[in-house]
Amino acid sequence: MASKRINKELKDLQKDPPASCSAGPVADDMFHWQATIMGPADSPFAGGVFLVAIHFPPDYPFKPPKVSFRTKVFHPNINSNGSICLDILKEQWSPALTISKVLLSICSLLTDPNPDDPLVPEIAHMYKTDRA
Repeated sequence: MASKRINKELKDLQKDPPASCSAGPVADDMFHWQATIMGPADSPFAGGVFLVAIHFPPDYPFKPPKVSFRTKVFHPNINSNGSICLDILKEQWSPALTISKVLLSICSLLTDPNPDDPLVPEIAHMYKTDRA
């Protein structure tokens, strides 16, 4: 089930990739992908290229993929290990979601951080109190 769904998502991504994103398997391992996200133009990350690792569990899509930044990012919802605080990667995951939608949500998070649900409280505090 999981490999069939992952293959379908890969075909869909190749046919109609989300804006500023690409993703695909690492070598021949369909359960381990690498994605590239271009920093959104209307964000402090404009011009940046960010690598993201995606690991699919054996029971995907019933369990969310594990997604983490490989590129260091200074962001209230992304810690120094690359972990991402994003509800759809945790309790709001649904089998109806796809990697394409996950990548778009991460792009949106780069543009609009959520300082009220921070993974790094110090950065969230700076974001809220010291925006120039």
